[in-house]
Amino acid sequence: MALKDAFGLTYSGATDAGFSSFARAVHELQCFIGDPVGSVDRAIADDPGFVMAHVFKGYLFALATEREATAVARACHEAALPLAATAREQGHVAALGHLAAGRWHDAAHLLEDIAIDSPLDALALQVGHQIDFFTGNARMLRDRIGRALPAWQKSMPGYHAILGMQAFGLEEMGDYARAESFGRQAIAIEARDGWAQHAVAHVMEMQSRQRDGIAWMRANPEAWTRDSFLKIHNWWHLALFHYDLGEMDEVLKLYDGPIYGDRSTLALNMVDASAVLWRLHLGGIYVGERWAALAAHRNRAPDQADPVDCPPFWRQPCAARRDRPDADRSRAPRRRQRAGAGVDRRAPAGAAGQPAVGAVLATRCRFVRELTRGGSWHKNWPCQIFSRSEKINGSGRKSCISASTWAPRASRRC
Repeated sequence: MALKDAFGLTYSGATDAGFSSFARAVHELQCFIGDPVGSVDRAIADDPGFVMAHVFKGYLFALATEREATAVARACHEAALPLAATAREQGHVAALGHLAAGRWHDAAHLLEDIAIDSPLDALALQVGHQIDFFTGNARMLRDRIGRALPAWQKSMPGYHAILGMQAFGLEEMGDYARAESFGRQAIAIEARDGWAQHAVAHVMEMQSRQRDGIAWMRANPEAWTRDSFLKIHNWWHLALFHYDLGEMDEVLKLYDGPIYGDRSTLALNMVDASAVLWRLHLGGIYVGERWAALAAHRNRAPDQADPVDCPPFWRQPCAARRDRPDADRSRAPRRRQRAGAGVDRRAPAGAAGQPAVGAVLATRCRFVRELTRGGSWHKNWPCQIFSRSEKINGSGRKSCISASTWAPRASRRC
């Protein structure tokens, strides 16, 4: 039993009923909206032998970057292994296996091969793109999508997502004009595409176009916030624009409202919240008990591993509190994680060790030495740190503020 989709791709074990739910899940993931897990669960319920439904669910949980979610991803991989599959689908099963085992780069390479052979495989492109984001591979953020783009046409379902991903890749490589053009085209096709919205926000942030950024984000918030699981991060980008303009009241209003008003315990949402408070702290803005409230949620699950896109200020909520036993306990899972076998040592910071911290410390030490010697390297030290940290985390902007501000304590370790 197999079914072909609109792109001519074969889906083993699928019926019309199961594939309908699967297609809905793909659309939801492309827009970062709705409940793709619920949709793919319905696909599996209708078609238990639908191998790509199991793989899709595994991808969702593996990319969630939460410890408990990784266990689900491994279970999905095990469920998919014995099922009938084409060569393309077998490649996906293998890629999921690598991803669930922490071998992010191996998964990325397999997905690249799949997309070269099947450039209309939207799932291979999007999962590969997200891995490139988390591992900070700016060139592949652009080139993975750019290689496949000529095969796509505007009339094809999901074309907006391809444009949005290409926009983000171009932005990460500094091609801002083309990035903005692709992002705006994507939003014109699908206004609810949160990733395309995010890509254009990145362009405006990198060009210091704060007023344009605020106008862009506030023009149609209903579209990019409604039922979106990327909305907190996009609200965070709006807060950055206001912060850069010195509009701290607006930043606090956004933090207390859409960014952390619901007190999310998801790691990536708490990273965004930490990033806002850290900037406010650096700006000399009193944040009241917000650090303590965030730390309470940060420590609620002390066995939780840090997210893969994890800048050093993620640990600031614990450092800001005086109950150091909690902070010490929160580091224990990472020690166990680093000691684990089979983890890709090239994986994102947070998935294996603390390369981000090491790079910042090394750069800070060099800066201190050069400064005391009267050298000139320190004149460009924020750029030096940015170039290093950008390679470690997917969000260079988040890493840069982390690197250039967390480092003062590092001088004591030179």
